[in-house]
Amino acid sequence: MQPVSEFYTDKGIFITGGTGFVGKVLIEKLLRCFPGIKCLYLLTRPKKGQNVQERLEHILQCKLFDRLREEQPNFTQKIVPVQGNMLEHELGISNADLEKIQKEVSIIFHSAATLKFDEPLRIAVEMNVIGVRKVVHLAKQLPNLQAFIHVSTAYSNCERPMIEELVYPSVVSPDQIIDAISWMDDSLVNAMTPYLLKEKPNTYTFTKHLAEVLLTEEATDLPVAIVRPSIIGAVWKDPLPGWIDSFNGAAGLYVATGKGLLKSLHCELDAKADIVPCDMVVNMLVITAWHTAINKPKKINIYHCTTGTLNPFTWGEVGNVVTKFFKKNPLDSVFRRPNLVMTSRSYIHDYWVVVSHLIPAYIADLGFRMVGKKPRMVHIYKKLHKVIETLNFFITHEWHWSYNSLDVLHSSMSTAEKSSFYLDPRAIDWHHYNDTFCFGAKKFILNEDENEIPAARANLKRLRNIRYCFNTLVAVTLWRVLVARSQLAGNLWYLILGLVFKFVRFLKISSTLAVQKSTDALRR
Repeated sequence: MQPVSEFYTDKGIFITGGTGFVGKVLIEKLLRCFPGIKCLYLLTRPKKGQNVQERLEHILQCKLFDRLREEQPNFTQKIVPVQGNMLEHELGISNADLEKIQKEVSIIFHSAATLKFDEPLRIAVEMNVIGVRKVVHLAKQLPNLQAFIHVSTAYSNCERPMIEELVYPSVVSPDQIIDAISWMDDSLVNAMTPYLLKEKPNTYTFTKHLAEVLLTEEATDLPVAIVRPSIIGAVWKDPLPGWIDSFNGAAGLYVATGKGLLKSLHCELDAKADIVPCDMVVNMLVITAWHTAINKPKKINIYHCTTGTLNPFTWGEVGNVVTKFFKKNPLDSVFRRPNLVMTSRSYIHDYWVVVSHLIPAYIADLGFRMVGKKPRMVHIYKKLHKVIETLNFFITHEWHWSYNSLDVLHSSMSTAEKSSFYLDPRAIDWHHYNDTFCFGAKKFILNEDENEIPAARANLKRLRNIRYCFNTLVAVTLWRVLVARSQLAGNLWYLILGLVFKFVRFLKISSTLAVQKSTDALRR
């Protein structure tokens, strides 16, 4: 078989979702590992007053590209932003750009999607289903197409505990859904959504499944492969360990824990936390494109990029590792000390939400009002609870996946290629990886300086002392108000106070005698 490095030489590649988390790592990997690549065409839309070129230049300034910048100073010359939008007709690509793409592109990586779990069905369908149809239409116009890699999700069939490497049929066809939202108003679409979702937890998994079905119906004449990653986490090894750029997925939970905001989490402690490093996902995309182009399969192959079955690590273990890390390496300006209660019992979680989330939030906002500042903690907790609610399904269940396609990829790769494009999750040390993940969240998302860790530790110690004093005050107050009304309780209370005073007097007398003895010794 043609080596991977030779395959990508002089290739033109079209990428959707290149401005996203996975897209950025994919761009860096392709250009650094395959300097012979001809060109990357990135579908990009203007945003926040920036045109596509300005937006691309801003993205390429991040630390992820520092190594590539050092090894290939002119790498930006190989990246061409193509103005467009997944929601526009024909992706909004101009005729001039389309001619270049038709002439030079032989590989498509389609990763653009709306990642919001609670996205309204209409928008989710337009992005995740109709958008795929538009990319398929573009692919059919490319005479030199060798591989079309679609990024789906391992949870597209999450109503099944065991998920095989195949596209399962959907209850309704993509055409039926697309037709329905074309004439229904928003109120009718929203009312219909729960009926359509059935056992699926949200519109994201529902539309991702529909997109896979659409590919089997409309792209059978194309060299298509589908990659299904699970919860995508920070970079593990290459090029920058710990790099991450958003609060999506587990990163939001990690930061909320480190800030002392998240004190209770309803999850299944023994359920597998199926987090997969972003660089491993990108390796899978790169190798899958090569394997698809070389072998020209007659059907759409599915590739699972997950970790839970081959290298399990539970949510309970994740919580312990993350809490321990942030106690040792605290974040700046924490709300409270990191201390996470994880339980599978909903009533215990509800109790801790009231005691550890809502009551402190209202007290903090009252303090903000008293000093003339805008209250914000209740609003922050409402957003946090909404995020946790959308993730609840995935942290209270677990799944098993088959890996036949992964085994095929491994058998096709040389030893050197396995080292450069590592795909086997069994090599991950989860304790070390989660420490790297937490450090990456601190450094790359929150932009905190590791030199400030000693000051953050001192702040954490102050918060601990404040907590001890507050808990003592509450205990004393409750004792006096609720318990000390009886004669026996009152006598016990005064006995305790008497012992305390005697102890203090004893210490005072002891120190006085010690001083006196020292004075007498000096006089002698």
